[in-house]
Amino acid sequence: MKTIKEITERLTHVKEPESWMEVLAQDSRTGVQNALSRWKRQYEKRKAIEHNHMLKEAFDRSYAPFEGALIAGVDEAGRGPLAGPVVTAAVILPRETPELIGLDDSKAISKAERERLAEQIKSVAIAYSAHIQSAHMIDDMNIYAATRDSMEQAVEGLTVNPDFVIVDAMKLAVNCPTESVIKGDALSLAVAAASIIAKTTRDAIMDNLHNDFPMYNFKKNAGYGTGEHVLALQTHGPCEHHRTTFEPVKSMLDGGRKNR
Repeated sequence: MKTIKEITERLTHVKEPESWMEVLAQDSRTGVQNALSRWKRQYEKRKAIEHNHMLKEAFDRSYAPFEGALIAGVDEAGRGPLAGPVVTAAVILPRETPELIGLDDSKAISKAERERLAEQIKSVAIAYSAHIQSAHMIDDMNIYAATRDSMEQAVEGLTVNPDFVIVDAMKLAVNCPTESVIKGDALSLAVAAASIIAKTTRDAIMDNLHNDFPMYNFKKNAGYGTGEHVLALQTHGPCEHHRTTFEPVKSMLDGGRKNR
């Protein structure tokens, strides 16, 4: 009879149910049952992730106008912050991408996992493109128009022309059919990939801005209006990367002008 330690070690190398595991179910030792239960939970979780991946691939294929059509996903990062750019990305993936199992909406995974996935996406993508829309352009155009313009430029920046574009909750004018999908990053693998590229690109930009303007702690808040960030604004005023049309930055600047 194998020890609990030996059984636990063997289970770590098993990917699919095997006949010998049926015998384990009859083993009266608590440690064996705990090890088997852990394996089953991990197995079911992995299968759910794989199934979700297949659903996302199928979702993208459902928009293909013909067999083998290239589908681009488009998403953004940074519409809501008080400072920094909005970054958009467009990604065309191959029909099957087992390397990207586990890819999800960028907001649903850790920073380290986003960075790992970003490198995987770049290595397997047929094409990808990112566009950076500055705070100045956001103030000039308004955030909706600036985001849409940036998304269109991201699509235009692809080195391969897509046959169809799926975009997260935005109507675009590009040189191929498009579909605006609410919660697209949760349904489409290509949009989720674009979400990762946009988010990691923007995070790197905000980390660099932090080095120049450490008083706002952009590395931590990414330009969002946290209590700490607003307090820093009240203490130091806005910098060149703050969005002057966003509150409370706008009121701070208007108040400063009135007091002159």
